[in-house]
Amino acid sequence: MPIRYSGLQRDVFALYRRALRMVRTKPPSTRHKFRLFVRYNFKAQAATVSPRSVSTIEHLIRRGQRQLETYENSAVRDCWVSQEMRDWEVQEQGGTRH
Repeated sequence: MPIRYSGLQRDVFALYRRALRMVRTKPPSTRHKFRLFVRYNFKAQAATVSPRSVSTIEHLIRRGQRQLETYENSAVRDCWVSQEMRDWEVQEQGGTRH
């Protein structure tokens, strides 16, 4: 039996897919940074918000859509990645390889 997702969950998945598609439009030399930026921000937000906090999730979806519209602009060719994001990536890779 397939899993049924709520409308809010489908909206989050759609935003994440759209963000990953945006990454593919960026120069190959910066795609890794954009992908890390997207993954980190989704994971960090998910860790801080209760699944029952619908209004907060709706707000984050709207904010993410506005931010994504900015990054989808072809003039945006690079993004800033903090040391915290890089450390998180190393930790994530370490956890999945074992």
